[in-house]
Amino acid sequence: MFRFLALPAVLAAGVAVGALVPEVSDGTKALWAATGLDAPAKSTTEGGHAGHSHGGHSHGAHAHGKGEKEGPEGVVTLTPEQITAAKITVAPVDKGILSRKLTVPGTVAPDAERVARVAAKVIGTVAELRKRLGDTVEKGEVVAVLDSREVADAKNDYIAAHVGRELQETLFERDHTLRDKGISAEQVFLKARTALIEARLKVDLARQKLSALGVPDAEVAKLAEAPNPTKKFVSVEDEHMAGLDRAPMLGLQRYELRAPISGRVIERRVDVGAPVNDEGQEKEIYTIADLSWVWVELAIPTGDLSAIKEGQAVTLGTGGDKATTTGKIVFVSPMLDAQTRSAKVIASVKNETMAWRPGSYATVQVAVEQESVSLRLPRSALQNVEGEQVVFVRTKDGFEKREVVTGKGDAEAVEVVFGLDAGEEVAVTNAFVLKAELGKAEAEHEH
Repeated sequence: MFRFLALPAVLAAGVAVGALVPEVSDGTKALWAATGLDAPAKSTTEGGHAGHSHGGHSHGAHAHGKGEKEGPEGVVTLTPEQITAAKITVAPVDKGILSRKLTVPGTVAPDAERVARVAAKVIGTVAELRKRLGDTVEKGEVVAVLDSREVADAKNDYIAAHVGRELQETLFERDHTLRDKGISAEQVFLKARTALIEARLKVDLARQKLSALGVPDAEVAKLAEAPNPTKKFVSVEDEHMAGLDRAPMLGLQRYELRAPISGRVIERRVDVGAPVNDEGQEKEIYTIADLSWVWVELAIPTGDLSAIKEGQAVTLGTGGDKATTTGKIVFVSPMLDAQTRSAKVIASVKNETMAWRPGSYATVQVAVEQESVSLRLPRSALQNVEGEQVVFVRTKDGFEKREVVTGKGDAEAVEVVFGLDAGEEVAVTNAFVLKAELGKAEAEHEH
């Protein structure tokens, strides 16, 4: 032990001797060799400073060569190609929102306001089913056709009322002219006007009945334009001479069912030929759902209910899926479940990619508190270098290390109090690659 303690004193003496005499003795050189260090170089007599070596790397005053410049400290020089290859992305620092979030489980369900059922309003038989399960439909598109005697009777009543109105209009015009000329009595004219009013009322009632059955206005208008199908002729020749066509009479029993909303068919309740809308029979033909928006039902414990309000933002995600979807709370039940002692909360979430299927589970984060900050920085941009909290700011030639002071924060981001200006771009992903490159550059600089 005393031998090791005396070793530094011996080394110091050897250095002193080497500094005083031009040549170091062989014994001193041997002592230096025993320590594993290189012997000091010979002193110069011209006032220059001789450099010393350590591990093969020169650390003298002229170790880097005359005129050689060292790179600026804290700078990582990278080309755009290298940045892309390292998958480093940058984003500008700007104002934003910090949120305190509550994480709860949720169940995806169809949006009840975007679910519609195609039901038969008349008694009939299914003649056509034009859509299959999963098919996409547009609002107003014909999805099924029924054969219905009820519809046929209603159409015939409308046509008859329309023809009767036209007849009464003709009689009224004739009686009106005769009265003006003094040929017809006033009583005949009033009787013709009353008959015309009654005929018009019959047309209106027949039209309302068709509307109640779901017959489109365009189809009703075509019925009004058709020739009189109720007129009787004594022979086929008479009918031909009248120029009438029996075609409008065909298909009066056909009743078209149209999609009330756009979406996809998620349920089909009947088959072709099945009777519908009679007592004990099926009334619904299809169920259509628009899944571009879905509901997420959340079970919030009573201890957190005071922080939950309608309009709060939510983030939807799954355990192993990095993709997230945003939405907002649209309903908070005032009632508690008797068994779970929790309140039902519903969030509405956009589902354009159909990633969320009704019945699936999700992890939901509710932003219960929000605060606006002047500079918001993602936590992924922060790196710890030698005990300092730093970010890497994008420069013309690469990135520059910048020490920052942070303030408030949430699970995803922090407030920047000092060190950055609004609009500066920083590395927000794979910033650890820049930290490693900076450490390597500093290690090379030390040697």
